[in-house]
Amino acid sequence: QVQLVESGGGLVQPGGSLRLSCAASGSIFSINAMSWYRQAPGKERELVAAITSGGSTNYADSVKGRFTISRDNAKNTVYLQMNSLRPEDTGVYYCRSEGRSTDRYSLYDRWGRGTQVTVTS
Repeated sequence: QVQLVESGGGLVQPGGSLRLSCAASGSIFSINAMSWYRQAPGKERELVAAITSGGSTNYADSVKGRFTISRDNAKNTVYLQMNSLRPEDTGVYYCRSEGRSTDRYSLYDRWGRGTQVTVTS
């Protein structure tokens, strides 16, 4: 089993910053990609940012230039640095990890439970 634990959410004023972390643990053989999604009230879950094992990144247009995704492969951890936060960034942020487990090298696709980010004055 692969588990993901997110941390770093909270309440922040517009223009402020937060840093989210997500640590993957368990029966991990390799991680292909880790990503962050968010879901605002009444809206569908959307991709915020993703990073591959090689370091290639992808961002939603709405966060380009403000958010930065990074990962520590040795710690199986992904980070999301969020700057210049806006009220529309409010939502539950979910971490996702895709890779291969040590169980017969089978593919896995796991989600964290989410962490709340609220941007309000």
